[in-house]
Amino acid sequence: MKQLLALFVLSLPTISQAEGLHVRDADTIVVNGTPVRLNGVDAPELGTRSGQDAKRWMVNYLRGKSISCDLSGERTYDRWVGVCFADGEDVGAAVIAAGHALDCARYSGGRYRHLETPAAKSRLRRASYCR
Repeated sequence: MKQLLALFVLSLPTISQAEGLHVRDADTIVVNGTPVRLNGVDAPELGTRSGQDAKRWMVNYLRGKSISCDLSGERTYDRWVGVCFADGEDVGAAVIAAGHALDCARYSGGRYRHLETPAAKSRLRRASYCR
């Protein structure tokens, strides 16, 4: 039974925004009731203007797209950790390339570093756990 549950959770189905997508912030989305922390994405906190701008960008970016997530099996707080795709495009890569987040090399292995914009690097503060 435990293995079946793990398989279900790790194979989060592709769903459309109308069926159950909620954006908490620029590095956490809720897909069909499952909170997913975008692996390797360091987004500003919602209590900041940059955080609000990043969330707004994410809501607009994901609107109307099919979302799928590959979960790692790890959890942080109430969230599963994973890489999500919007119509096949890596959501973490998109938010970083748009200048609303930074790469968190501790978790990404640096796979998004080349996408960081100069403006984001000068404007956003990298979380201490990402250095």
